[in-house]
Amino acid sequence: MQVIFEYHDVSSSEHLENMAKEKLEKLNLKYDMVIRADVFFKEENTSSDETGKICNIRLSLPGPRLFAEASHNNFPDSISESINELERQLSKRKDKMRNY
Repeated sequence: MQVIFEYHDVSSSEHLENMAKEKLEKLNLKYDMVIRADVFFKEENTSSDETGKICNIRLSLPGPRLFAEASHNNFPDSISESINELERQLSKRKDKMRNY
């Protein structure tokens, strides 16, 4: 699986990339249909202290692309929530594919 990182208003971080790659590799082991992952890190000014660090992940696989977005006060939490959402979506997709 190919992983591409993009940063918007955030400096690049090898630590964040390694964390995201590790979690995406676990997904790829479980769901081998994933071809590519695009990971976007953004920082947004918000009035809440609990949001503002946004992680978007888009997965390319056969059929429509899957997308998840999470906003927390730090990037590791945002990455984890996005990965959990994608795992739920992949599970549903796998169940649909199994029926055909």
